[in-house]
Amino acid sequence: MTTSDRDLESEWQRKGATLSDKTVQKEFGLTHAEVVQAIRAGKLHYREASMHGNPWLRLLRREVEALVKKKHGADFLKVQRAKAELAGVNRKLKQMKRQVAVLERRKAELLADLGQ
Repeated sequence: MTTSDRDLESEWQRKGATLSDKTVQKEFGLTHAEVVQAIRAGKLHYREASMHGNPWLRLLRREVEALVKKKHGADFLKVQRAKAELAGVNRKLKQMKRQVAVLERRKAELLADLGQ
């Protein structure tokens, strides 16, 4: 096994280095047809995976980002990353607001039990 083969193999194992084809479609705006076309053209490596009987493709993030950058430009990639991060932040804030609401209700119950 050559050094580049080992590097590629370790990339498949590294956390955050791969994406599902569904995530690529959602976060980068590529269609399934574009993903398949890039795979056939040798621009994307992939591995087949399955969860609960549903098949999906694992793609290397680095290759997807290079494809998107070439197709749409670096600014597009930057905007897409910012949108994805913003969605994650908003999701976390919503979760935390729910947790605060639950804690506030529990606090009110405890204060009521104490007669305050």
